[in-house]
Formats: sequence, C-alpha cells, structure tokens
Amino acid sequence: MSTRLILATRNQHKVTELRAILADAGLDVELIGADAYPEIPDVPETGVTFAENALLKAHALARATGLPAVADDSGLCVDVLNGAPGIFSARWSGKHGDDRANLDLLLAQLSDIAEPHRGAHFFCAAALALPDGTERVVEGRLLGTLRTAPAGDGGFGYDPILQPLGGTRTCAELTADEKNAISHRGKAFRALAPVVRDLLA
Repeated sequence: MSTRLILATRNQHKVTELRAILADAGLDVELIGADAYPEIPDVPETGVTFAENALLKAHALARATGLPAVADDSGLCVDVLNGAPGIFSARWSGKHGDDRANLDLLLAQLSDIAEPHRGAHFFCAAALALPDGTERVVEGRLLGTLRTAPAGDGGFGYDPILQPLGGTRTCAELTADEKNAISHRGKAFRALAPVVRDLLA
C-alpha cells in the first residue's frame, strides 16, 4: 500500500511536477494537493526566511490532515539588493501576485546597474513535515543574471528577466521541460525525494 503525501498547494502543475519526481525516484507515494481539503484555510506566510515559510505551511497541513505534508516557498534574490525581493518577491510592488507590477518595479530599481553586477538567483526551500513534528528542509537554486527588459511569454513572475547562467534565453523563453530540468523548485523537489524515502519508507 502506498503512502499518502499532501503538497501544500492548490496549483495542479506543482502537484504534477512533484508526483513525477517521486515516481522517477521509484517511490510508491500517492501525492495529493491541498485542494483535496478545501475546508483547510491557506497558511499566512509570516516567516522571515523561505525555510520558515515552507515549514509553517507543511506543519499546519500535517496537523490538519494527519498526513505527511510537503510545502515550498520560493522567490528571486538579487545580489545588489542583498537578496531582496526574497520572501517578498510575490508582493514586491505592494500588491500580492501582481507579476507585472513587481517586475516593472524591480527593473526600475536596477535601471542604472551595469550588466556585470546584475547577478541574481531563484531560490526554493522545500519542507517535509510529519504529524509527529519531524521536519526536514532542502534547497534549490537557479543562478542567473537579470535582463534590462522582459523577454518571453512563458513562465510567470520574474521568469521574463532572469537568464540562467550559461544560457542565452530567459526562463520565460524556455520550454516547460527545459525550465523544469534546471529550475530551483525542480532541484529542491528532487533533493526532497531521498528525504521522503528515508522518513516514509
């Protein structure tokens, strides 16, 4: 009988991505999304690090469902801004989830920064929490540089301005498969697979 695991997201793309990664790792796990429990409210991200926010969501879901729970938190970290927007990536412009406003504000803030100093990376912390309080956190990064103008129609958030190191296209110009192969969340989820095996096998 497979182990049931819940992912703290209502984004079916994330569920599909982690399900495939766990299957590739040979794990017999039934992964479901938080939409299976619509009565459970979303958890406020009140932590001051990606790891704290991921753990808050994972522990809350594990307590509410009695199931092992996975959660992630991610964002863009810009070198010359000392890691900002960081945990505030989704609300950098003040309104949560306004991708275009966030992107435009960041580009304006970096308008006089020369190309050699436009280093940045996407960061993801993924947490696994068990109902008994056991927890583990893993990380993933996608290093790159920031373009001065958006390019590409794919992806979301800051994808149109982050160009992965060694590449010539932004994350928004990559195919879904190309992006998943190098993405910060993909790396974190793949790092989580052996943790799931160790704790749930």
